Amino acid sequence: MAKTLNFTCTACGAATSKWSGRCDACGEWNTIVEEKPLSSAGPAKKSLGAMKGRSIPLTDLGTAETPPPRTLSGMGELDRVLGGGLVDASAILVGGDPGIGKSTLLLQAAARFAQNGVKTVYISGEEASAQVRMRAQRLGLANAPVLLGAETNLRDILTTLETEKPRLAIIDSIQTMWADNVDSAPGSVSQVRAAAHELTTFAKRNDMAVILVGHVTKEGQIAGPRVVEHMVDTVLYFEGERGHQFRILRSVKNRFGPADEIGVFEMTGSGLSEVTNPSALFLSERGNPSPGSVVFSGIEGTRPVLVEFQALVAPSSLSQPRRAVVGWDSARLAMVLAVLEARCGISFAGLDVYLNVAGGMKLSEPAADLAVAAALLSAREDSALPADTVVFGEISLSGALRPVGQAENRLKEAEKLGFSNAIVPKGKKGAKIAGISQRAYEDLTAFVGDVFGAG
Repeated sequence: MAKTLNFTCTACGAATSKWSGRCDACGEWNTIVEEKPLSSAGPAKKSLGAMKGRSIPLTDLGTAETPPPRTLSGMGELDRVLGGGLVDASAILVGGDPGIGKSTLLLQAAARFAQNGVKTVYISGEEASAQVRMRAQRLGLANAPVLLGAETNLRDILTTLETEKPRLAIIDSIQTMWADNVDSAPGSVSQVRAAAHELTTFAKRNDMAVILVGHVTKEGQIAGPRVVEHMVDTVLYFEGERGHQFRILRSVKNRFGPADEIGVFEMTGSGLSEVTNPSALFLSERGNPSPGSVVFSGIEGTRPVLVEFQALVAPSSLSQPRRAVVGWDSARLAMVLAVLEARCGISFAGLDVYLNVAGGMKLSEPAADLAVAAALLSAREDSALPADTVVFGEISLSGALRPVGQAENRLKEAEKLGFSNAIVPKGKKGAKIAGISQRAYEDLTAFVGDVFGAG
């Protein structure tokens, strides 16, 4: 008799017949967990192909459909990340670090939707109703017409939602939900998957939007099986450093709008307030020009954002110098350092390198390569760039500078904030913006020699 596959990898979903410390499929460690099968078909059972089902309707690719209607919350940053508002019968998963402000954000959103006539139910599985009311009073939302409940039993929650028939339900959090038909503990792979499936199916069947709060692991990924992220329509991450007041709501998946869109909030004593001009906020604490400080004009989703890169280069007493990065990709930093040494003859051997994105912002686009290189060289040569200069461009392994997308929007945002100079890659179709003088370079060697006189 074949062995039953009772163990599953939470990272990739691979099934195996025994537990092991490392998944053979994806190579992750400590991700194999045991789960019981949902059903067991005996030899007398017929296969699905032998049984008759209903015929599903089919259409062609040219069939025109009306775009789904959207409901605005009144929180412009949240509506932007959702793609223009909340879509009925959609499932949204919101993840973030503990204490970052997920419950605060969703309670404020629930109050806004309810005040705009959307019947909203807020179900808390982590806090008692009295605790949620205390937060609502602190946020000034005690009079918002939000229906509040504290429960973890999924069957009771679905029965309540079927009776109340809200347009929006918020479940905080999916890891606390317990389905009594699944024989495992709350928070396990089986429970999280079953609860997410039931809530998502119920929402689409009853034309109700549902927002699920998800915990994150120490690696920053939403805890539980990755299949949950495939089930829902939208996945949002709430990011930020506890030492900073800024919070970033980032869309990493959205079936009804652009991915990688961001909304910026500021944590205050009375809750989260929207930041309509994040570039000005991120640069508000920037003082006089100093070595290692460079302003980068980036694109997050559809929005241009200006942020400050800060670099520090210092002699190291270690045999292996430190490479510390906050807010950017450490592998990308290693590549930029290697290109500077191989193509420009500038070595960082024996030097500690520290790189930081001011304001708690996290960047990933390659267009920041040139700004990082400029910050590193500025710190190494102890030479500050002019305060009115922005930098952007991608660096290839050959040392060439490649043009990046939406250069015109980047320059417009810089010009709006008072910048008058830009260092950019030389391209066939350069963007011309009145009020900004551009210095374009074809390769990194020309840039280093002209700006820093090194190479």
